[in-house]
Amino acid sequence: MRPFILRTTLYLCCTGLTACGGNGDSQDNAPNNVPTSTTLKLQTIAKNLTAPVFLTAPPGDANRLFVLEQGGTVKVLDRATGRVLSTFLTVTGITSGEEQGLLGAAFDQNYNTNGRFYIYFTDANGAITIARLLVSPTDPNVAAPASQVTLVSIPHPTFDNHNGGMLAFGPDGCLYAGVGDGGGSGDPNNNAQTLGSRLGKILRIDPTTGTACTSGTINPFVLSGGNQLIWSYGLRNPWRFSFDGDDLYIGDVGQDAREEINVSAGPNAGRGLNYGWRLMEGSACFNPSTNCNNGTLTLPTVEYTHDNGACSVTGGYVYRGQAIPAVQGTYFYADFCAKFVRSFRFNNGSALEQTEWPLLAASSITSFGQDGSGELYILTQSGTVPRSGTVSRIVPN
Repeated sequence: MRPFILRTTLYLCCTGLTACGGNGDSQDNAPNNVPTSTTLKLQTIAKNLTAPVFLTAPPGDANRLFVLEQGGTVKVLDRATGRVLSTFLTVTGITSGEEQGLLGAAFDQNYNTNGRFYIYFTDANGAITIARLLVSPTDPNVAAPASQVTLVSIPHPTFDNHNGGMLAFGPDGCLYAGVGDGGGSGDPNNNAQTLGSRLGKILRIDPTTGTACTSGTINPFVLSGGNQLIWSYGLRNPWRFSFDGDDLYIGDVGQDAREEINVSAGPNAGRGLNYGWRLMEGSACFNPSTNCNNGTLTLPTVEYTHDNGACSVTGGYVYRGQAIPAVQGTYFYADFCAKFVRSFRFNNGSALEQTEWPLLAASSITSFGQDGSGELYILTQSGTVPRSGTVSRIVPN
């Protein structure tokens, strides 16, 4: 994700949780032009939220939306009207601003029986923190903050950007987390390629213990000396990723020239894969500038350049709702600065039917969201701090 950059003139083009790169040269072999369609549009659900960064819902919940605000608040919205029903949770002891704050959440796959949910935030010291909580036993619209248990804490020294922020349950019942490379231009500490560091990785976590998950298989570096939580590596800032069945889709924010979507087919999608950063940015060598790939790196399924104002990919979801049958199986993603929303279908390792959706275009798209029925949402922010935010549903035109 490209951050809410407030300290530099990059704020003019990057004002959200989207880690802005520099002004690198574009690459001619990363096509930016795709066919367009106007058969989808946005339906505004809620306005005047404060810096919304994520939307989710418990499995099968057809009535409520849970919206995370970067400052630490989780609000419950009525799915039909957008009316705020309650404040579900206020997370204390966090650092918020630019790319820090409350960044992600996931409901347990058995939430309706165990009441467990998980949050991803930066604590008072800036450490990336993944914690488990419980819903109140007496009110389904309120959490029990005293139940909070920290599962994972990752120190984040020196830089405050590239924190990642996504949590999602995989088909194996494990909790996956997308962690940025620790910040700074060009991953100066080479965290993403260092298997002893949890930065620049997808982690696979036992949601009960916070240790390496063992459901179905073991994590790839448990027996070889790497950090036991690591599932995939070589990522710069995997702000948003998602599962579609067994397949794993990762939107990884680029540096100066390219944005990328990586799709890995299941089962065990992404296990042990090296997505290339900082050796490569997209499909181009970065550090070193030549001879960077010995054949072991996983190249993007889709990439695009920073032409026409693009700066930062916002990964999304494969549509599995019922309201728009024509786009069943289509993956949606966006760019934070260029405002576009695009899609493709993944089939046999290739991105097919690439499409741009001009009626879904919006300024400063911080995240997609998915409700309990599989319908998709777009979250945006605008204005100055504290930024006002909007939640909109993708619907047929």
